[in-house]
Amino acid sequence: MTPKRRRLSIVLIGLTMLGAAVALVLTAFEENLVFFFSPTELQAKEIGPDRRIRIGGLVAEDSVASFENGLRTEFTVTDLEHSVKVVYRGALPDLFREGQGVVAEGKFASGVFTASEVLAKHDENYMPREVADALKKSGRWQHATENQ
Repeated sequence: MTPKRRRLSIVLIGLTMLGAAVALVLTAFEENLVFFFSPTELQAKEIGPDRRIRIGGLVAEDSVASFENGLRTEFTVTDLEHSVKVVYRGALPDLFREGQGVVAEGKFASGVFTASEVLAKHDENYMPREVADALKKSGRWQHATENQ
């Protein structure tokens, strides 16, 4: 084999290995990627029942109900345009309450979001941008510095 052919084969093998590494990284990244939706976006999009997503918004007033001695909780998440019923098994965070921001991760099927994790937000400063934009559009946005 001539030196020119040897260099060409080394370069081709290197590019093939690089392409395989990039493909593996992208595949692993896609499996761990969880998309975020507001209730309005969730109503508008077609999402498969086995796909993990996150929803965020405010816990609607008078929507929290506990069952099975507090082990199962049902509540409604709203962005003040649309609402989504959420079912969660487990202990809720201490900051969880009606009217507060919440982000839930889980699966959406048949109009009900089954959460595997619930994160409570203590004020609008930590609200996801999409939810904050929906609240601003509806005229219900109150930034923490505006309340003081």
